[in-house]
Amino acid sequence: MNEKFFQLPQEKQTAILNAGYRVFSENAYGNSPMREIAEEAGISKSLLFHYFKNKKELYLYLWSHAAEVTVQVLTDYGCYSGTDVFEAMEKGLQAKIALMVRHPHMTAFTLRAFYEKDPEVCGDVQAIYQRYFNWKLDNTRVNLRPEGLRPGIDVQQMYREMYWVAEGYLWESLQRGTFSPEQTEQDFRKILAFWRQIFLQEEGAP
Repeated sequence: MNEKFFQLPQEKQTAILNAGYRVFSENAYGNSPMREIAEEAGISKSLLFHYFKNKKELYLYLWSHAAEVTVQVLTDYGCYSGTDVFEAMEKGLQAKIALMVRHPHMTAFTLRAFYEKDPEVCGDVQAIYQRYFNWKLDNTRVNLRPEGLRPGIDVQQMYREMYWVAEGYLWESLQRGTFSPEQTEQDFRKILAFWRQIFLQEEGAP
């Protein structure tokens, strides 16, 4: 991408990124017109192609940027510093809700992009995802402890399954257009309570 993009005022950079997140979040990759992104960002289509040489470059930049922002928010909320997996998930819930309130189109974009099947971008999307997901998992693995869990529980597999359920819930909510921060928090607290019943030992158990 053209480094001149980073020389733009932050407000203009944000406008371009937000326009991209909105358009790509509502359409498949192949059906997302650069013209619409440029118009919403308040620039010409030719200028957009001056900053990003093609649609693929913009799309993958948005994907990487979203991953970086998400990791930063999760870090700020202390999701990688605790030792209790349920506490980490609860902090993650609070972080994700804050992120969705702040950047609703970005969250919808990342969920759509993850399932994008267009061969032009799907391989790169998954490669970038694995890099960031493994980073998150490695940083969580450093701290998670199995104390209090039922014997034989694979902590990392448990964490992965909880993560997949959370992502699936958010995807379904966004697809239905029913996302509500308050309802999401309420639903996830019920899910966390259920997981505690499944994975934690009963008090007094050896």
